[in-house]
Amino acid sequence: MREIPGAWRRTAQGAGLLSDTGAAAPTIFAEMSALAAHTGAVNLGQGFPDEDGPAAVLDAARDAISSGANQYAPGRGVAALRDAVADHQQRFYGLTPDPDTEILITAGATEALAATLLALIDSPDDEVVVFEPYYDSYAACVALAGARLVTVPLRWPDFQPDLDDLSRAVTDHTRIILVNDPHNPTGAVFSAATRQEIVRLAERHDAIVVTDEVYEHLVFGEPHVPLATLAGAHERTLSISSAGKTFSTTGWKIGWVSGPADLVDAVLAVKQFLTYVNGTPFQHAIAAGLALPDDFFSGVAAALRAKRDLLGVGLEAAGFTVSRPAGSYFTVADARALMAPGTDAADFCRALPERVGVVAIPLTAFVSRPHRADYATLVRFAACKREDVIADAAGRLAGLAGLAR
Repeated sequence: MREIPGAWRRTAQGAGLLSDTGAAAPTIFAEMSALAAHTGAVNLGQGFPDEDGPAAVLDAARDAISSGANQYAPGRGVAALRDAVADHQQRFYGLTPDPDTEILITAGATEALAATLLALIDSPDDEVVVFEPYYDSYAACVALAGARLVTVPLRWPDFQPDLDDLSRAVTDHTRIILVNDPHNPTGAVFSAATRQEIVRLAERHDAIVVTDEVYEHLVFGEPHVPLATLAGAHERTLSISSAGKTFSTTGWKIGWVSGPADLVDAVLAVKQFLTYVNGTPFQHAIAAGLALPDDFFSGVAAALRAKRDLLGVGLEAAGFTVSRPAGSYFTVADARALMAPGTDAADFCRALPERVGVVAIPLTAFVSRPHRADYATLVRFAACKREDVIADAAGRLAGLAGLAR
Protein backbone atom coordinates (compact mmCIF):
# COMPACT_ATOMS: atom_id res chain seq x y z
CA MET A 1 0.00 0.00 0.00
CA ARG A 2 1.23 3.49 -0.83
CA GLU A 3 2.75 5.47 2.05
CA ILE A 4 0.72 8.64 2.67
CA PRO A 5 2.48 11.10 4.98
CA GLY A 6 0.53 13.57 7.06
CA ALA A 7 -1.06 14.39 10.38
CA TRP A 8 -3.68 11.70 9.83
CA ARG A 9 -1.17 9.11 11.02
CA ARG A 10 -0.58 10.59 14.46
CA THR A 11 -4.31 11.28 14.77
CA ALA A 12 -5.19 7.65 14.09
CA GLN A 13 -2.38 6.47 16.32
CA GLY A 14 -3.53 8.77 19.13
CA ALA A 15 -7.01 7.27 18.88
CA GLY A 16 -5.59 3.73 18.90
CA LEU A 17 -6.77 3.16 15.32
CA LEU A 18 -3.46 2.72 13.49
CA SER A 19 -3.20 -0.93 12.56
CA ASP A 20 -0.01 -3.00 12.48
CA THR A 21 0.05 -2.55 8.70
CA GLY A 22 -0.01 1.24 9.05
CA ALA A 23 -3.60 1.64 7.86
CA ALA A 24 -6.33 3.47 9.75
CA ALA A 25 -8.78 1.01 11.28
CA PRO A 26 -12.50 1.81 11.70
CA THR A 27 -13.71 2.95 15.09
CA ILE A 28 -15.26 0.41 17.41
CA PHE A 29 -18.58 2.24 16.97
CA ALA A 30 -18.54 1.68 13.20
CA GLU A 31 -17.55 -1.95 13.68
CA MET A 32 -20.23 -2.70 16.27
CA SER A 33 -22.98 -0.83 14.44
CA ALA A 34 -22.14 -2.86 11.33
CA LEU A 35 -22.40 -6.03 13.41
CA ALA A 36 -25.79 -4.88 14.70
CA ALA A 37 -27.04 -4.32 11.15
CA HIS A 38 -25.62 -7.64 9.93
CA THR A 39 -27.02 -9.76 12.76
CA GLY A 40 -30.21 -7.87 13.61
CA ALA A 41 -28.92 -7.42 17.15
CA VAL A 42 -30.30 -4.82 19.56
CA ASN A 43 -27.77 -1.98 19.42
CA LEU A 44 -26.91 -0.80 22.93
CA GLY A 45 -23.47 0.23 21.70
CA GLN A 46 -23.46 3.67 20.10
CA GLY A 47 -24.95 6.44 22.25
CA PHE A 48 -27.81 7.83 20.20
CA PRO A 49 -31.50 7.80 21.15
CA ASP A 50 -34.11 5.89 19.17
CA GLU A 51 -36.85 8.45 19.86
CA ASP A 52 -37.28 11.97 18.50
CA GLY A 53 -36.89 15.02 20.70
CA PRO A 54 -39.69 17.31 21.90
CA ALA A 55 -42.25 18.36 19.33
CA ALA A 56 -41.71 22.06 20.09
CA VAL A 57 -38.07 21.77 19.04
CA LEU A 58 -38.80 19.75 15.89
CA ASP A 59 -41.58 22.15 14.91
CA ALA A 60 -39.25 25.12 15.45
CA ALA A 61 -36.78 23.58 12.98
CA ARG A 62 -39.51 23.15 10.37
CA ASP A 63 -40.70 26.71 10.94
CA ALA A 64 -37.16 28.05 10.56
CA ILE A 65 -36.72 26.20 7.27
CA SER A 66 -40.10 27.41 6.00
CA SER A 67 -39.33 30.99 6.98
CA GLY A 68 -36.09 31.02 4.99
CA ALA A 69 -33.40 30.49 7.64
CA ASN A 70 -31.42 28.32 5.24
CA GLN A 71 -28.27 30.30 4.50
CA TYR A 72 -25.04 30.90 6.41
CA ALA A 73 -25.44 31.79 10.04
CA PRO A 74 -23.22 34.53 11.51
CA GLY A 75 -19.73 33.28 12.30
CA ARG A 76 -20.38 33.21 16.04
CA GLY A 77 -23.78 31.59 15.56
CA VAL A 78 -27.38 32.75 15.29
CA ALA A 79 -28.03 35.57 17.76
CA ALA A 80 -31.19 33.89 19.07
CA LEU A 81 -29.22 30.80 20.05
CA ARG A 82 -26.36 32.74 21.63
CA ASP A 83 -28.94 34.64 23.67
CA ALA A 84 -30.64 31.35 24.60
CA VAL A 85 -27.34 29.79 25.73
CA ALA A 86 -26.64 32.86 27.87
CA ASP A 87 -30.12 32.70 29.40
CA HIS A 88 -29.69 28.96 30.03
CA GLN A 89 -26.34 29.49 31.79
CA GLN A 90 -27.86 32.11 34.06
CA ARG A 91 -31.09 30.21 34.69
CA PHE A 92 -29.45 26.95 35.75
CA TYR A 93 -26.01 27.99 37.04
CA GLY A 94 -26.00 31.72 37.79
CA LEU A 95 -23.39 32.38 35.09
CA THR A 96 -23.75 35.52 32.97
CA PRO A 97 -21.81 35.15 29.71
CA ASP A 98 -22.05 37.95 27.16
CA PRO A 99 -23.78 36.40 24.12
CA ASP A 100 -21.87 38.69 21.75
CA THR A 101 -18.34 37.99 22.98
CA GLU A 102 -18.35 34.98 25.31
CA ILE A 103 -20.40 32.37 23.42
CA LEU A 104 -19.56 30.58 20.17
CA ILE A 105 -21.89 28.13 18.39
CA THR A 106 -20.18 25.07 16.91
CA ALA A 107 -20.87 21.91 14.92
CA GLY A 108 -21.61 19.90 18.01
CA ALA A 109 -19.42 19.54 21.07
CA THR A 110 -16.92 17.48 19.05
CA GLU A 111 -16.01 20.44 16.85
CA ALA A 112 -15.89 22.71 19.89
CA LEU A 113 -13.40 20.36 21.53
CA ALA A 114 -11.29 20.02 18.38
CA ALA A 115 -11.21 23.76 17.72
CA THR A 116 -10.36 24.49 21.35
CA LEU A 117 -7.47 22.02 21.47
CA LEU A 118 -6.10 23.17 18.11
CA ALA A 119 -6.40 26.79 19.18
CA LEU A 120 -4.76 26.56 22.59
CA ILE A 121 -2.01 23.95 22.16
CA ASP A 122 1.18 25.69 21.08
CA SER A 123 4.08 23.29 21.57
CA PRO A 124 4.93 19.58 21.48
CA ASP A 125 5.90 20.08 25.13
CA ASP A 126 2.30 21.02 26.01
CA GLU A 127 0.39 18.38 27.94
CA VAL A 128 -3.35 17.75 28.10
CA VAL A 129 -4.58 15.96 31.21
CA VAL A 130 -7.65 13.75 30.73
CA PHE A 131 -9.50 11.24 32.87
CA GLU A 132 -9.19 7.69 31.58
CA PRO A 133 -11.30 6.03 30.14
CA TYR A 134 -12.04 9.01 27.88
CA TYR A 135 -14.27 9.91 24.94
CA ASP A 136 -12.29 8.71 21.95
CA SER A 137 -12.01 12.07 20.16
CA TYR A 138 -9.90 13.51 23.01
CA ALA A 139 -6.83 11.42 22.27
CA ALA A 140 -7.24 11.89 18.52
CA CYS A 141 -7.46 15.69 18.75
CA VAL A 142 -4.60 15.98 21.25
CA ALA A 143 -2.43 13.95 18.88
CA LEU A 144 -3.54 16.02 15.88
CA ALA A 145 -2.61 19.21 17.75
CA GLY A 146 0.81 17.73 18.51
CA ALA A 147 0.58 17.70 22.31
CA ARG A 148 1.11 14.93 24.85
CA LEU A 149 -1.80 13.12 26.47
CA VAL A 150 -1.50 12.55 30.23
CA THR A 151 -4.13 10.32 31.81
CA VAL A 152 -5.61 10.07 35.29
CA PRO A 153 -7.21 6.65 35.87
CA LEU A 154 -10.84 6.20 36.87
CA ARG A 155 -11.09 2.84 38.55
CA TRP A 156 -13.91 0.34 38.87
CA PRO A 157 -16.49 0.44 40.36
CA ASP A 158 -17.15 4.11 41.22
CA PHE A 159 -14.81 5.65 38.63
CA GLN A 160 -13.77 8.56 40.84
CA PRO A 161 -10.17 9.78 40.40
CA ASP A 162 -7.60 9.45 43.13
CA LEU A 163 -6.66 13.03 43.98
CA ASP A 164 -2.99 12.11 44.45
CA ASP A 165 -2.97 10.68 40.91
CA LEU A 166 -4.52 13.92 39.67
CA SER A 167 -1.99 16.06 41.52
CA ARG A 168 0.91 14.09 40.01
CA ALA A 169 -0.54 14.38 36.51
CA VAL A 170 -0.91 18.18 36.51
CA THR A 171 2.44 19.97 36.20
CA ASP A 172 3.86 23.17 34.79
CA HIS A 173 3.78 21.43 31.38
CA THR A 174 0.00 21.10 31.59
CA ARG A 175 -1.63 23.39 29.08
CA ILE A 176 -5.18 22.04 29.43
CA ILE A 177 -7.10 19.97 31.96
CA LEU A 178 -9.93 18.39 29.98
CA VAL A 179 -12.88 17.40 32.16
CA ASN A 180 -15.89 15.36 31.02
CA ASP A 181 -18.54 15.57 33.75
CA PRO A 182 -20.99 13.78 33.68
CA HIS A 183 -18.54 11.28 32.26
CA ASN A 184 -18.63 9.20 29.11
CA PRO A 185 -18.08 6.23 29.07
CA THR A 186 -18.38 5.47 32.79
CA GLY A 187 -21.47 7.45 33.84
CA ALA A 188 -19.58 8.93 36.79
CA VAL A 189 -20.32 12.38 38.22
CA PHE A 190 -17.26 13.84 39.87
CA SER A 191 -17.29 14.71 43.56
CA ALA A 192 -17.09 18.24 44.93
CA ALA A 193 -13.59 17.45 46.21
CA THR A 194 -12.48 16.47 42.71
CA ARG A 195 -13.92 19.63 41.20
CA GLN A 196 -12.18 21.80 43.77
CA GLU A 197 -8.86 20.01 43.22
CA ILE A 198 -9.07 20.51 39.45
CA VAL A 199 -9.49 24.25 39.95
CA ARG A 200 -6.72 24.40 42.56
CA LEU A 201 -4.26 22.61 40.31
CA ALA A 202 -5.22 24.71 37.29
CA GLU A 203 -4.51 27.88 39.26
CA ARG A 204 -1.26 26.53 40.69
CA HIS A 205 0.10 25.50 37.28
CA ASP A 206 -1.58 28.20 35.17
CA ALA A 207 -3.52 25.65 33.11
CA ILE A 208 -6.73 26.18 31.16
CA VAL A 209 -9.74 24.07 32.13
CA VAL A 210 -11.83 22.80 29.23
CA THR A 211 -15.08 21.08 30.15
CA ASP A 212 -17.25 18.69 28.17
CA GLU A 213 -20.72 18.98 29.74
CA VAL A 214 -22.95 17.47 27.06
CA TYR A 215 -24.76 15.34 29.67
CA GLU A 216 -25.37 18.31 31.99
CA HIS A 217 -29.14 17.69 32.17
CA LEU A 218 -28.85 13.91 32.37
CA VAL A 219 -27.81 13.47 36.00
CA PHE A 220 -29.70 11.36 38.50
CA GLY A 221 -28.87 12.94 41.85
CA GLU A 222 -27.84 16.46 42.77
CA PRO A 223 -27.98 19.06 39.96
CA HIS A 224 -24.98 19.42 37.69
CA VAL A 225 -22.27 21.80 38.94
CA PRO A 226 -20.19 23.41 36.16
CA LEU A 227 -16.55 23.98 37.02
CA ALA A 228 -16.92 27.56 35.75
CA THR A 229 -19.10 28.34 38.79
CA LEU A 230 -16.31 27.60 41.28
CA ALA A 231 -14.27 30.42 42.83
CA GLY A 232 -11.19 31.18 40.74
CA ALA A 233 -12.28 29.01 37.81
CA HIS A 234 -14.21 31.32 35.50
CA GLU A 235 -11.29 33.28 34.07
CA ARG A 236 -9.47 30.12 32.99
CA THR A 237 -12.40 27.86 31.97
CA LEU A 238 -14.00 27.13 28.61
CA SER A 239 -17.32 25.29 29.03
CA ILE A 240 -18.53 23.11 26.15
CA SER A 241 -21.97 21.58 25.71
CA SER A 242 -24.43 20.67 22.99
CA ALA A 243 -28.07 20.07 22.20
CA GLY A 244 -27.89 16.51 20.92
CA LYS A 245 -28.11 14.62 24.20
CA THR A 246 -30.61 16.86 25.99
CA PHE A 247 -33.05 17.14 23.07
CA SER A 248 -32.42 13.76 21.36
CA THR A 249 -31.16 15.53 18.24
CA THR A 250 -27.67 14.07 17.91
CA GLY A 251 -27.82 14.32 14.11
CA TRP A 252 -28.23 18.08 14.14
CA LYS A 253 -24.73 18.72 15.56
CA ILE A 254 -25.43 21.97 17.38
CA GLY A 255 -23.00 22.76 20.19
CA TRP A 256 -21.41 25.73 21.90
CA VAL A 257 -18.44 26.91 23.88
CA SER A 258 -18.60 29.68 26.46
CA GLY A 259 -16.06 31.44 28.61
CA PRO A 260 -13.86 34.54 28.79
CA ALA A 261 -13.91 36.58 25.58
CA ASP A 262 -10.18 36.23 24.88
CA LEU A 263 -10.33 32.44 25.10
CA VAL A 264 -13.48 32.27 22.98
CA ASP A 265 -11.83 34.53 20.38
CA ALA A 266 -8.90 32.11 20.19
CA VAL A 267 -11.27 29.21 19.54
CA LEU A 268 -13.17 31.23 16.93
CA ALA A 269 -9.92 31.93 15.07
CA VAL A 270 -9.60 28.18 14.42
CA LYS A 271 -13.27 27.16 14.27
CA GLN A 272 -14.05 29.59 11.44
CA PHE A 273 -11.69 27.63 9.20
CA LEU A 274 -13.14 24.22 10.10
CA THR A 275 -16.90 24.23 9.47
CA TYR A 276 -17.18 28.04 9.35
CA VAL A 277 -20.86 27.78 10.36
CA ASN A 278 -23.52 25.07 10.34
CA GLY A 279 -27.16 24.16 10.77
CA THR A 280 -28.82 27.58 10.62
CA PRO A 281 -32.44 26.35 11.02
CA PHE A 282 -31.39 23.89 13.73
CA GLN A 283 -29.76 26.71 15.66
CA HIS A 284 -33.11 28.51 15.76
CA ALA A 285 -34.79 25.29 16.90
CA ILE A 286 -32.33 24.69 19.74
CA ALA A 287 -32.88 28.28 20.89
CA ALA A 288 -36.53 27.31 21.32
CA GLY A 289 -35.50 24.13 23.13
CA LEU A 290 -33.32 25.91 25.68
CA ALA A 291 -36.32 28.08 26.57
CA LEU A 292 -38.50 25.08 27.48
CA PRO A 293 -39.79 25.03 31.08
CA ASP A 294 -37.89 23.42 33.95
CA ASP A 295 -40.13 20.36 33.97
CA PHE A 296 -38.86 19.38 30.54
CA PHE A 297 -35.26 19.24 31.78
CA SER A 298 -36.15 17.39 34.98
CA GLY A 299 -38.34 15.08 32.92
CA VAL A 300 -35.59 13.95 30.54
CA ALA A 301 -33.39 13.10 33.52
CA ALA A 302 -36.19 11.15 35.22
CA ALA A 303 -36.96 9.21 32.04
CA LEU A 304 -33.34 8.26 31.56
CA ARG A 305 -33.00 7.28 35.22
CA ALA A 306 -35.86 4.80 34.76
CA LYS A 307 -34.13 3.36 31.70
CA ARG A 308 -30.84 3.12 33.61
CA ASP A 309 -32.59 1.15 36.34
CA LEU A 310 -34.29 -1.17 33.86
CA LEU A 311 -30.99 -1.84 32.09
CA GLY A 312 -29.14 -2.39 35.37
CA VAL A 313 -31.64 -4.99 36.56
CA GLY A 314 -31.39 -6.80 33.24
CA LEU A 315 -27.59 -6.83 33.28
CA GLU A 316 -27.43 -8.15 36.82
CA ALA A 317 -29.94 -10.88 35.99
CA ALA A 318 -27.73 -11.90 33.06
CA GLY A 319 -24.70 -12.33 35.35
CA PHE A 320 -22.91 -9.01 34.98
CA THR A 321 -21.63 -6.97 37.90
CA VAL A 322 -22.92 -3.43 37.39
CA SER A 323 -21.49 -0.01 38.23
CA ARG A 324 -24.50 2.21 38.92
CA PRO A 325 -24.07 5.41 36.87
CA ALA A 326 -24.84 8.84 38.33
CA GLY A 327 -25.40 10.45 34.94
CA SER A 328 -25.05 10.19 31.14
CA TYR A 329 -26.46 7.64 28.71
CA PHE A 330 -24.20 4.80 29.81
CA THR A 331 -23.84 1.90 32.22
CA VAL A 332 -20.57 0.00 32.64
CA ALA A 333 -20.73 -3.68 33.59
CA ASP A 334 -18.07 -6.25 34.42
CA ALA A 335 -18.44 -9.31 32.19
CA ARG A 336 -15.70 -11.32 33.91
CA ALA A 337 -18.11 -14.05 35.08
CA LEU A 338 -19.44 -14.47 31.53
CA MET A 339 -16.16 -14.47 29.61
CA ALA A 340 -14.26 -17.48 28.36
CA PRO A 341 -10.71 -17.86 29.71
CA GLY A 342 -8.14 -15.95 27.69
CA THR A 343 -10.62 -13.49 26.20
CA ASP A 344 -11.18 -9.81 26.92
CA ALA A 345 -14.02 -7.31 26.59
CA ALA A 346 -13.35 -6.71 22.91
CA ASP A 347 -13.59 -10.45 22.15
CA PHE A 348 -16.71 -10.68 24.29
CA CYS A 349 -18.42 -7.76 22.52
CA ARG A 350 -17.55 -9.04 19.04
CA ALA A 351 -19.12 -12.40 19.88
CA LEU A 352 -22.17 -11.01 21.72
CA PRO A 353 -24.34 -10.19 18.68
CA GLU A 354 -24.16 -13.77 17.40
CA ARG A 355 -24.45 -15.29 20.88
CA VAL A 356 -27.54 -13.46 22.11
CA GLY A 357 -28.32 -10.62 19.68
CA VAL A 358 -27.08 -7.57 21.61
CA VAL A 359 -24.36 -5.06 20.76
CA ALA A 360 -22.22 -3.33 23.40
CA ILE A 361 -18.85 -1.55 23.42
CA PRO A 362 -15.70 -2.75 25.23
CA LEU A 363 -14.37 -0.14 27.62
CA THR A 364 -10.90 -0.75 26.22
CA ALA A 365 -12.00 1.33 23.21
CA PHE A 366 -11.78 4.38 25.49
CA VAL A 367 -8.38 3.58 27.01
CA SER A 368 -4.78 4.13 25.91
CA ARG A 369 -2.97 0.99 24.82
CA PRO A 370 -0.66 0.67 27.88
CA HIS A 371 -3.66 0.67 30.25
CA ARG A 372 -6.09 -1.62 28.45
CA ALA A 373 -5.38 -4.56 30.74
CA ASP A 374 -6.82 -2.53 33.65
CA TYR A 375 -10.24 -2.45 31.90
CA ALA A 376 -10.10 -5.80 30.11
CA THR A 377 -13.41 -7.19 31.41
CA LEU A 378 -15.53 -4.02 31.36
CA VAL A 379 -18.31 -3.34 28.85
CA ARG A 380 -20.38 -0.20 28.17
CA PHE A 381 -24.10 -0.37 27.44
CA ALA A 382 -26.26 2.59 26.30
CA ALA A 383 -29.58 3.17 28.08
CA CYS A 384 -30.79 5.92 25.73
CA LYS A 385 -33.26 3.61 23.98
CA ARG A 386 -36.98 2.97 24.30
CA GLU A 387 -37.92 0.95 27.36
CA ASP A 388 -39.30 -1.87 25.20
CA VAL A 389 -35.94 -2.05 23.39
CA ILE A 390 -34.05 -2.21 26.68
CA ALA A 391 -36.43 -4.89 27.95
CA ASP A 392 -35.88 -6.87 24.74
CA ALA A 393 -32.11 -6.57 25.14
CA ALA A 394 -32.34 -7.66 28.79
CA GLY A 395 -34.34 -10.72 27.78
CA ARG A 396 -31.74 -11.64 25.18
CA LEU A 397 -28.85 -11.09 27.59
CA ALA A 398 -30.53 -13.39 30.10
CA GLY A 399 -29.59 -16.18 27.73
CA LEU A 400 -25.95 -15.70 28.64
CA ALA A 401 -26.55 -17.34 32.00
CA GLY A 402 -27.58 -20.53 30.22
CA LEU A 403 -24.71 -20.61 27.74
CA ALA A 404 -21.48 -22.41 28.41
CA ARG A 405 -18.40 -20.26 28.49
